[in-house]
Amino acid sequence: MADERKAFLLRLPHELWKELERWAGEELRSVNGQIEYVLRQAVIKHRGPGEGEDKGQDGKETKN
Repeated sequence: MADERKAFLLRLPHELWKELERWAGEELRSVNGQIEYVLRQAVIKHRGPGEGEDKGQDGKETKN
């Protein structure tokens, strides 16, 4: 199955964008990839340990 992604517009303050851009560069990601990573980590943290499965950045199933 193809990777299904929802595209949407996100407006950010300039300073937040610059900080995300710097952080993404340090981790060798695009800003989009960095935002996705941060959001995914927040969802995992919110969900708590052992609550279902999640697809990692490589698209493989991982237990959390």
